[in-house]
Amino acid sequence: MADGFAAKQRVDWVDYAKGICIVLVVLMHTTLGVEKALGETGGLNTFIHWAQPFRMPDFFLISGLFLARRMDAPWRDFLDKKVVHFLYFYVLWMTLQLLVKGPGIWQEQGLAGLAYEYALAVLEPFGTLWFIYLLPVFFVVTRLLRPLPPLLVLAAAALLEMAPIHTGWIMIDEFAARYVYFFAGYWLAGQVFRFADHMAGLSTAALFSALVIWGFAHTEAFRLDLVTGPGLGLAAGFVGVGAVISAGILMSRFRLGHALRYLGENSIVVYLSFFLFMAAGRTVLLKLVPQLGPDIISGLVTVAGLVGPVILFWITRNTSFRFLFRRPRWAHIPSAPKLETAGKVWHSAGHEQHFKRTQAR
Repeated sequence: MADGFAAKQRVDWVDYAKGICIVLVVLMHTTLGVEKALGETGGLNTFIHWAQPFRMPDFFLISGLFLARRMDAPWRDFLDKKVVHFLYFYVLWMTLQLLVKGPGIWQEQGLAGLAYEYALAVLEPFGTLWFIYLLPVFFVVTRLLRPLPPLLVLAAAALLEMAPIHTGWIMIDEFAARYVYFFAGYWLAGQVFRFADHMAGLSTAALFSALVIWGFAHTEAFRLDLVTGPGLGLAAGFVGVGAVISAGILMSRFRLGHALRYLGENSIVVYLSFFLFMAAGRTVLLKLVPQLGPDIISGLVTVAGLVGPVILFWITRNTSFRFLFRRPRWAHIPSAPKLETAGKVWHSAGHEQHFKRTQAR
């Protein structure tokens, strides 16, 4: 279901970095859910808060990296690939989540409450799906802002991230907190690729040493509460993104990292459906072996949340249920006639040079 490049054009470190992020996302939701159910906090709680400054910023920055190649497409094609594509999966999986949670909501709030929750999910992202909901908004906003100086847009987005915006509405709060990373990925893609190329040129020992130094520095800043607050969170986010990219490059040098790469290639598959396996695994383990404690249970449930979606994807991809992860024909906007465009793309040259270097290796 992934939109974008053919397999031969995939960039290794991008998939590895996305793999790292999806593991961190599933681990976070799993750990918080298990700890809430047990009424007990484990050691993993500290780790998920340690990773918070860069966990979602990396996802959003990578999501913006390849947008330039779509920006000159006719609006009809752009909306199909960058809006309808994601909204289809949002509506589908939001409905499935509500079907799973529906009996509980019905029991507590009645049929009217269930209908209200469904209607509200059209305006306010539901559950774990807010990332899927927000991406189309970022795509459209970025295209609409093209006439403005990109440095002005980046500065405004940075100010939004640093502003104390906490309305309680996910759409508003997450837009303010995340758009700077998405736009940076879009506008500064050439610089991101050059950074990745530089890190890829380091020896394994040097790359590992750089990550260890960052890890110690980030841990100390986390201990001193220097990774949150105006400016601090933004800096920690971008530095952490660089660390995740570097870790992705390091992992790409080892066979053991291939599973991580596969998760990155199919990160949306995992993101859409992990809640099913997380909820089932948590329920079973808490009922049968609660004595294992929050950390072990969270680890086991995280594995279920990562492996389960992949198995579901494999089982359904050649069946009538492939619509779960592959958009059917009726959910497409018919393509516009192919036209030559001469629109300005801020960094497409950086992309082309990077892919030529990638293919030459």
